[in-house]
Amino acid sequence: MSRIGKQPIEIPDGVTVDLSPAEVKVKGPKGELNQTVSPEMKIERDNGTVTVERPTDRGEHRSLHGLTRTLIANMIEGVTQGFERKLEIQGVGYRAKLQGKQLELALGYSHPVSVTPPDGIEFEVPQPTEVVVRGIDKQKVGEVAANIRKQRPPEPYKGKGIRYQGEHVPRKVGKRA
Repeated sequence: MSRIGKQPIEIPDGVTVDLSPAEVKVKGPKGELNQTVSPEMKIERDNGTVTVERPTDRGEHRSLHGLTRTLIANMIEGVTQGFERKLEIQGVGYRAKLQGKQLELALGYSHPVSVTPPDGIEFEVPQPTEVVVRGIDKQKVGEVAANIRKQRPPEPYKGKGIRYQGEHVPRKVGKRA
């Protein structure tokens, strides 16, 4: 077995990790997450660390090993710190506001677009042109942010639309006379 096959993940104080043959449960100050993992991976907990080992160095086991290790590390980070994704809204008249827990977007359509947060996700609107999606599950946060962006993706001519913070949208030159 190669040395790369064992990379320990630190377990911070206040976090409990329960291991069963095909499932990992992580409980921390922000909540609890469950993840089904491949039964081929050997997951061990000892002295405040979690270690994932792969049975062989074949390609499929190597990729499963990396996936399993990253999923567990993201679960531990999620229940301790949480994840957030920031979106920027650009365009004249484009804005966002909170209506209770729902996010209401004015995106140039004839009607406002409402987005209801799934369980474990919350929205914040620090400015009318910014939206922050927060939660403990990294995959769910990214998926909700992508669905919000899909309501009006940035267009390449004027740059109007919803984009991730820091995202570069390649601009195109319009028609020439």
